Amino acid sequence: MPLRDINVSIISVNNCSLLALVQAQSESQQPKIQLRLAGDKHKHYEGRLEVSYNNEWGTICDDDFSIEAAHVACRELGFLGAVAWSPSAKFGQGEGRIWLDNVHCTGREKSLAECPSNGFGVSDCRHSEDVGVICNQKRIPGHRFINTMNNNVETLEERVEEIRIRPISSHLKRIPVTEGYVEIKERGKWRQICDEEWTPLNNRVVCGMYGFPGDKNYNNKSMNCTGNEAHLSSCRLGKPLEPKRNSTCGRGLPVVVSCVPGRAFAPSSSTGFRKAYRPEQPLVRLRGGSNIGEGRVEVLKNGVWGTVCDDNWNLRAATVVCRELGFGSAKEALTGAKLGQGMGPVHMNEVECSGFEKSLTDCYFNNDALGCSHEEDAAVRCNIPAMGFQKRIRLSGGRNPYEGRVEVLTEKNGSLVWGTVCSENWGIVEAMVVCRQLGLGFASHAFQETWYWAGDASADNVVMSGVRCSGTEMSLPQCLHHGKHISCPKGGGRFAAGVSCSDTAPDLVLNAQLVEQTTYLEDRPMYALQCALEENCLSSTAKKNDHSSYRRLLRFSSQIHNVGQSDFRPKLGYHAWTWHECHRHYHSIEVFTHYDLLSLNGTKVAEGHKASFCLEDTQCDEGIQKRYVCANFGEQGITVGCWDTYRHDIDCQWIDITNIKPGDYIFQVVINPYYDVAESDYTNNVMKCKCRYDGYRIWMYHCHTGELQKKKLY
Repeated sequence: MPLRDINVSIISVNNCSLLALVQAQSESQQPKIQLRLAGDKHKHYEGRLEVSYNNEWGTICDDDFSIEAAHVACRELGFLGAVAWSPSAKFGQGEGRIWLDNVHCTGREKSLAECPSNGFGVSDCRHSEDVGVICNQKRIPGHRFINTMNNNVETLEERVEEIRIRPISSHLKRIPVTEGYVEIKERGKWRQICDEEWTPLNNRVVCGMYGFPGDKNYNNKSMNCTGNEAHLSSCRLGKPLEPKRNSTCGRGLPVVVSCVPGRAFAPSSSTGFRKAYRPEQPLVRLRGGSNIGEGRVEVLKNGVWGTVCDDNWNLRAATVVCRELGFGSAKEALTGAKLGQGMGPVHMNEVECSGFEKSLTDCYFNNDALGCSHEEDAAVRCNIPAMGFQKRIRLSGGRNPYEGRVEVLTEKNGSLVWGTVCSENWGIVEAMVVCRQLGLGFASHAFQETWYWAGDASADNVVMSGVRCSGTEMSLPQCLHHGKHISCPKGGGRFAAGVSCSDTAPDLVLNAQLVEQTTYLEDRPMYALQCALEENCLSSTAKKNDHSSYRRLLRFSSQIHNVGQSDFRPKLGYHAWTWHECHRHYHSIEVFTHYDLLSLNGTKVAEGHKASFCLEDTQCDEGIQKRYVCANFGEQGITVGCWDTYRHDIDCQWIDITNIKPGDYIFQVVINPYYDVAESDYTNNVMKCKCRYDGYRIWMYHCHTGELQKKKLY
């Protein structure tokens, strides 16, 4: 709308109203674009700058391009800014339209689309003038990555857009669908594919697309039983069934594929077998993903888990990982730690796979990962079978699709009905499973009261109770729960279970090296420990001692980093924090960390704990601003890319070892021990050290985060 058409009465109110209106209109009219880095690039943060406009990818001309424009582009891509930009197609010449030319940015724009230019598609340039950028390696904390297309651009003459496996009649009710006719959509109609030039490699690709790691020959022979056999395996195979020819396949037969599911997705008849099965220690695992079949790639080497550098990381290598773990082919090969940063060593760099390796560790790779940081950790998203989990659960009554009362579909008196879940002992781990089952990411909160979410009145009855999840389940029914006999003392209705989900989650990790460096012993008199005694930070024997006695304290500093993709915030709001008069501070989480001294066989011999009395950003990575300062009853939390440090010389930052005998022990720290706050990865919340105490001094060594594997596997 032109400025002159704006109602004069608005102008007369104040200039702010006018500016707000003009800004709102300009934002609503802003073209929607997406950026990516492509071409001959070696790192995820550099490459030819390409833009998608009207669902078509093109390039940007280097005429009048500047470092300010590079800053805008890099921030839009999720980096803190730009380091440099390159003219004259340094990263190779692109294809298609040259969407932007003569781009002028101030550097303050949120999107390249806001910068003045000749207009989309108006250019007198050639692809020899395609611009490239080199971005700052550091990511914007909590930046949401929306990938509509893979960054590795390939030109294909013709591409199949839609394909499906239509189950054979005998397998209509089997989940997942593993066998069926291969059909493609052509001019709005599904048609079968003829097998004249079909190869087994095609079967492998189709099965991979549908989440299956392998395929097998389709068995088209009928059974020939006499009737007195004890088992079907005793029957003989009869003659092959003759598939019906159709108009599509005049000379051949329609293609039928038979896929082999990974163990986690095997048909339900093998459930008992799966429970008894003990898989060997894997060499590869995924961490930090919100859904099954996605996450940061980690490999085991010399007994230590480490990450993979994203140099040359592509769909072939990602597919090897996916198939190795029992999934299908890869949907995305993610770079730049988009699913969170790992820790420890970077084991593999410049991975090159043919796509047929049984394990990622069989691929060629460079042992030298010099120059690779955890900001370059590789990740994958795999195709998984359609299990129909999302159809059997829903969130009802919430303000948006990410929250609401949990309602499940269950069989009752021969028919399927919707009902609620009993909220007794309902927690964040159970909520995580719900969000995963719905494909809504991580759980941010678990609710035991949902009176503010009306839900569906016909689904008020409780149909599931006693739910206990480990957190790895793909659906709520896979968790332990009561059978047909529901037991829910408070009933459903306002006490039904509820969740809110989020695309991202925090991830806390303790700095193990700092613990090792700062450990020491202190003998402290009881008269100086009264506040600590009040907060139960001393051994139970301390209550019997007089004020003149001493306690021996194992002191250390803890530095807790948030390496996730969203801020770590206390579950409870201001109103529910606990005031401690002696120390004169609020506890936002009553037990934030556990400190334990264990015997070599794992028995606890001494313990301590730390409340989050002042959860805040002590320090942050370069370019990241502190958000949380707890002084003066301020907000508490840990920003992504920041850490909270509890110094060795503050109260309760210890274990009381007064009554411990000299010897060898295991020192253990567990962050967020009761899962009060959702995290993307709980396995790295544990830190362990070997510990030797001679009665006078103490040594802490071999400190590590997570579980350390004992044997070398490759």
